[in-house]
Amino acid sequence: MRLPSPQAIDRFSSGVDASVRASVYEGTRVPTEWRREILARDYEQPDVLRKLAAQVKQHTMDHLEDYLVKAEQALLANGAEVYFAETVDRAKSMALEVLQRENAKTVVKSKSMLTEELHLNSFLAQHGIECVETDLGEYVIQIDDDVPSHIIKPIVHKNRRDIAKSFEREGLGAYNDDPETITRRARVHLRKSFLRADCGMTGANFVSAESGRIVLVTNEGNARWCTTAPRLHIVMVGIEKLVPRDKDLGLFLNLLARSAVGQQLTVYTQFVNGPRSIGKDGPDKMVVIFVDNGRSEVLGSDYREILRCIRCGACQNVCPVYRQATGHAYRATYQGPIGAVLSPLLGANDFEQLADLPKASSLCGACNEVCPVDIPIPNLLLRLRDRAFREGAGMAKKGTPPMAPWAWLATHPGAWRSALTMANAVPMKAAPVPAMHRWLGTRELPAMKGGAFRRWWRKHQKADS
Repeated sequence: MRLPSPQAIDRFSSGVDASVRASVYEGTRVPTEWRREILARDYEQPDVLRKLAAQVKQHTMDHLEDYLVKAEQALLANGAEVYFAETVDRAKSMALEVLQRENAKTVVKSKSMLTEELHLNSFLAQHGIECVETDLGEYVIQIDDDVPSHIIKPIVHKNRRDIAKSFEREGLGAYNDDPETITRRARVHLRKSFLRADCGMTGANFVSAESGRIVLVTNEGNARWCTTAPRLHIVMVGIEKLVPRDKDLGLFLNLLARSAVGQQLTVYTQFVNGPRSIGKDGPDKMVVIFVDNGRSEVLGSDYREILRCIRCGACQNVCPVYRQATGHAYRATYQGPIGAVLSPLLGANDFEQLADLPKASSLCGACNEVCPVDIPIPNLLLRLRDRAFREGAGMAKKGTPPMAPWAWLATHPGAWRSALTMANAVPMKAAPVPAMHRWLGTRELPAMKGGAFRRWWRKHQKADS
């Protein structure tokens, strides 16, 4: 599985299939409405909860080193092994070393954005280890050799007919786009993988520093299979996923489910408390790998608030740019407003190549309004735009007209009025500027309507005098 090239994304986003855009729009509109309704129904002042959650997460980030030490001690006391990986390469090699040490040849994976970030599946396959995604959406992504386009709904860009065709191609049954049939076929097929797997691999929605509990939330129950059936459980988790105490989980679990999918709670909420021991079920061994990959640098920067993110996807759901461009246009593991901030900052990514992502925003502020941990995403986008300007990053994209002529025009009233008059008379696509032609090749502008206000203003000035 690989991320598409910028050239491929240009072709994709300039001609997004109508059915893809419709799937994305419907898949994001519905949870946005449900989120608003359930928060208003269940809480008198939901914004107070958002502010509280933001304070808890920011406190955790401000004292992250202390909480990491505390979490490590609690995990070790629970019988787990704990490792810390600074880079992508180190994280992948640690996971491989554990699998090889335990002679594990097959892995079943619960949904994990961090392992997507690491491109772990392809790395393990190169070393002879089979890795099967067990979240239904991630499984479809895997068999289609695709990439996720949403944090919560990886196949939001697909519809049931697309999935039925994929299942037919993979031999899971004759074409049938009935959702229940699709789900039953996936259940039957994946159960065989659960029963033969040597290792179950998961991420973590939260890690309690107080007790060392790994918290997993799913609506399919696949994470429960991954953490119980195989003899080995590997947890790949970003260092920012910590919360100080078990009691903090009540706050975050209520906000996460409501923000992500408009539910009071997800169907399955697991608290994993280490490997099997006297009086406790579980796998024979449990290994936790905390991954940095640039998060420490972000923590010490002007963008530290982005590490509060609990990966609910609410900002993607509400974003008008994401709905039109779809997730693949962001050409990174994380898309939408959260991805426009986080993706250019992660250690394995090249800021120069992704510096244009913060520009993919109208700065309407909707992302901040729905964020359950009150991340000031529009402010962070502006800071990244400023950094890109200062560093000259992402400024020479082919087909983008230079902004200096626009700046000159906008600061000279006479020239501006003349340009408005010409724009009304001559379509922009007819302008003798090649860069404008390329730019307009992927954009559709509304008809110019300038000038009416100025005529109105002159008329009323004369009337007043």
